[in-house]
Amino acid sequence: MKAMILAAGLGNRMRPLTLHTPKPLLEVGGKPLIVWHIEKLQKIGVTEIVINTAWLGEKLAQALGDGSAFGVKILWSHEGEGLETAGGIINALPLLGEQPFILVNGDVWTTMDFAPLLKVKLQDELAHLVLVDNPAQHPEGDFILANGRAYTFDQAQQGEALTYSGVAVMHPQMFKGLENGKRPLAPLLKQAMLEQQISASKMQGVWVDVGTPERLNVLDQQIKQGLYN
Repeated sequence: MKAMILAAGLGNRMRPLTLHTPKPLLEVGGKPLIVWHIEKLQKIGVTEIVINTAWLGEKLAQALGDGSAFGVKILWSHEGEGLETAGGIINALPLLGEQPFILVNGDVWTTMDFAPLLKVKLQDELAHLVLVDNPAQHPEGDFILANGRAYTFDQAQQGEALTYSGVAVMHPQMFKGLENGKRPLAPLLKQAMLEQQISASKMQGVWVDVGTPERLNVLDQQIKQGLYN
């Protein structure tokens, strides 16, 4: 199974840290955010990783190279101008192939073991989402988890309101027939939910949306203090 790490965001909320450094290269615990993901993927045997870039993409490519230093093969999908989440995936489909792939946001940090993602079987589903408890900055959540499936708030009254972690297994069929261009992922997910095509589970592990310099600093200190060993 291949994986894709989304790394094309501008990182506006992280300024001034991201004025000269792409957000996935910001460090916590002495290691760039994206390297934590690469090492976790390599550990479970995922050795082909697609990374998309836009803002300061050349610095990402320079820092990570072909991936050989991490025991993986990195395939670069350079966008120039960012295409948003779904647009970035569509642009990278030639590198991803026709089989389901692991998708990870480059600006989150987690202790989650990625190994169970290898066992996800998308039967008639287009994606499997990993959901988390709602963080303080996003108290309402994104979707409802009920009986192993994800639903929109309009669909389901019963279940647990949770936040999408940025970790998923995606089938390329989700993007079939869609043209290249800027396109967010959420509308595609919600449409697929209406058609009962999105399975989901709740994350086992710590998860942090590293969205501000303050959260980055807190996480850095927590890791250095050994809280997540």
